[in-house]
Amino acid sequence: MNSIFEVAHADKILNRIDKLTTNSQPLWGKMNVSQMLAHCSSFQDVAMGYSTPSRSWSGIFFGRFAKPLFYNDKPLSRNMPTIPDILITSQKDFETEKENLKEKLITFQKKGPTACTERPHPFFGKLTPEQWGKGIHKHLDHHLQQFGV
Repeated sequence: MNSIFEVAHADKILNRIDKLTTNSQPLWGKMNVSQMLAHCSSFQDVAMGYSTPSRSWSGIFFGRFAKPLFYNDKPLSRNMPTIPDILITSQKDFETEKENLKEKLITFQKKGPTACTERPHPFFGKLTPEQWGKGIHKHLDHHLQQFGV
């Protein structure tokens, strides 16, 4: 499984982000491209411990059983629910969001597993750095596929 901690995998993600334009349209979902970039950036903040959304009751009860969905080889389903705290509905500047996400990913990748938070994921609960690395790659891949790159 791909991990954002592998240089080659991170580089491919960054190259795909560079293929996005302000005119990129989603194949599914409600977010526009700028909102998607902001959402992925906000998710990166969770992984790095900069943001700590509260755990939902469903996450507390069901998250540990669903946890393997985050870091297995099966693609994420379209239109999955998201963490309410990182659901982006306001308008965002494309270039700003694109650069913010790329900077966060480069920093995270370079710092390696020590960059991962020890706080629990809001739904899945406690994750190892390896699970974070795989899950972040999977999440980014999902949203980049959403926009056709």
